[in-house]
Amino acid sequence: MTHVSIIGSGNMGQAISSVVAKGGNSVELFNSKDTDKPVTGDVVILAVPYPAIDQVLADRADQLSGKVVVDITNPLNFETFDSLVVPADGSAAGELAGKLPDSKVLKAFNTTFAAAVASGRVGEVPTTVLIAGDDADAKALLAGIVSAGGLKAVDAGSLKRARELEALGFLQLTLAIGEKISWTGGFALV
Repeated sequence: MTHVSIIGSGNMGQAISSVVAKGGNSVELFNSKDTDKPVTGDVVILAVPYPAIDQVLADRADQLSGKVVVDITNPLNFETFDSLVVPADGSAAGELAGKLPDSKVLKAFNTTFAAAVASGRVGEVPTTVLIAGDDADAKALLAGIVSAGGLKAVDAGSLKRARELEALGFLQLTLAIGEKISWTGGFALV
């Protein structure tokens, strides 16, 4: 059993929490502003909007050292929703890895909507969680948690692939905002 801490108690944090618990792992869910309780999980999932990452790091960077840290953000321009705000050759997850050199940073869950995580389905197929990262053991640990919770886990490659995952997440969000897909839909691998 793995102990998972989720920072962010919104729709995604709650959906991921239910998947973790369903798989028989222990989970603690934090409001991102609740900083008086220490993060104790071996895996820490940052289920906050991209603009909140710097504050989470200011409050908890020391607690994330040595842990598997999962970035689920899509670094959108939240004023216009028309672009990503990281350099074309970078990613939010890559930036996070640079700020947490003693952690094993992964990118995951950013290409799925909360409803698809909670239901475990996208249409007729299992919800797919794409996982990118440079540490094979960390990816295998997260994949095991995801799979035990009933979702499909797919290794998407190194942390360099986070850029493509963030672009895919951005595309999905713009399609949903434009009412071309539903907020219960998404991408799945079959």
